[in-house]
Amino acid sequence: MGVFEFLMLLCFGASWPFSIAKSIKSRSARGKSLGFMLLVELGYVFGIVHKFLYHRDWVIWAYITLFVIVAFDIALYIRNARYDRMKKN
Repeated sequence: MGVFEFLMLLCFGASWPFSIAKSIKSRSARGKSLGFMLLVELGYVFGIVHKFLYHRDWVIWAYITLFVIVAFDIALYIRNARYDRMKKN
């Protein structure tokens, strides 16, 4: 089960580096959804908790890595939203 779960996470997580690159390049939060990213983070938290409580294996590192990557994208969103507000003024 661990291999297939890891492959699922790999497929889901493959888009985040592109999203981060777009956030860095555009310096804008337009087209991004903070709510969506927070919901994804919550899903990763549930996955990590499940791994700790019921099925400890190496796949937990995939959950943790993706959690950190999405947290970085959220930080970029917050920074870029500030830039967007400054551009309006």
